[in-house]
Amino acid sequence: MPRTPDPDAPEDDLDDLPDTHPPQPVYYAEQALLGALLLEPHRLNNVAGIEPDSFSNYAHGALFSAIRALPAPNPNQHAQDTSWLNAVLTAAREHARGLTASYLHTLVQVCPWPKHASAYARMIETEHARRTLRAHAERLTLTATDATLPHPVPDTLAEADALAYAVDDIAARFPAHSGSLPRTPAPPSATNSHNNEEAVEEERLLLATATAHPADVEQMRWLTADDFTQPLHAGLWQCLTALARRRAPVDPVTVLWEAQQRGLLASGAEPTELLDLLGAPAGSAEYWGERILRRSVLATAHHVGLRIGAFTDDPATTPYQLILGSRRALADLSAVRARWHHATSPAPTTTPARTRAAPPPGLARHGPRRHPPVSPADPEPAGGRTRVRARPPAEASMPS
Repeated sequence: MPRTPDPDAPEDDLDDLPDTHPPQPVYYAEQALLGALLLEPHRLNNVAGIEPDSFSNYAHGALFSAIRALPAPNPNQHAQDTSWLNAVLTAAREHARGLTASYLHTLVQVCPWPKHASAYARMIETEHARRTLRAHAERLTLTATDATLPHPVPDTLAEADALAYAVDDIAARFPAHSGSLPRTPAPPSATNSHNNEEAVEEERLLLATATAHPADVEQMRWLTADDFTQPLHAGLWQCLTALARRRAPVDPVTVLWEAQQRGLLASGAEPTELLDLLGAPAGSAEYWGERILRRSVLATAHHVGLRIGAFTDDPATTPYQLILGSRRALADLSAVRARWHHATSPAPTTTPARTRAAPPPGLARHGPRRHPPVSPADPEPAGGRTRVRARPPAEASMPS
């Protein structure tokens, strides 16, 4: 971040330090807001959406915190003496000792219009949102490339969730309206340079093993050609999946023929080279596929962080463009993330549906059998059960 004049520095050094970087526009917005509040403290009621940590300068945040903590003075008394200003300075210097009365006088002098305090606050809120997204994007890119993490994918996806939450929070404070995507050029994809040698070897092993065990290909719909780092390998995977879905014979020769039909040999690939590649299976196709997909998740997350970081580095990007561009970038990560969960989640256990036993033929035809009512005068004394007396035959069946 470009250096800005820091009122927290020792008083004698403020004028002696060389100004190698000009202050950013938000620095002047912070000065204007603080000057407005020092001149007319009641303007604090019109300031919303910012906190002390919203300021890019720490001393400015400490001064804003002191202004907000002290009760506003009587306007007439405030115009006659500096007792309230002295109280603000004393409270702020507990956290920023370099603040001086002369700097408070400078803030008052540089404020163009105190009545524009709400506009200055909105500028500060906008830059704070930009810095927040930049910090989350940097953490995402660093986590995605951290080789020391024992479980890089869950940690990376957790950082992506934190970034998405920050985007939603900013969207709640900046209501959406019709706008365009950021015009900032996207950074180049780093997929092909992410552990390139290891990635190439794993992709070759997958293609050879899938050729030897084509039945596994149908179970690996979560792997797509976009997950491969080499265009030739991506094309060969498309050949394999196409043959498997057509239930066609799969072996190195049939895959080579499919590759010719798709124009892969036009790129300079030699048939003997492809046959050697497809004829050296090892291990499990699903294992190599998960390795490739894992790398694709991390590479996509890394690129998403770079894209959002590029948006925040462009001062011409509005808050609405930041929100829209960030959500579009995170959607790309969500797609590969869903495939990762599908690949690594355990297969659901299906329990057979309960089938009701078929009733006896007589019961199904005539309905449930009804027992005669039990007479209360015929209990069975020993067994605790009620003995049912046999029903006499119907009159129609009795002999006359």
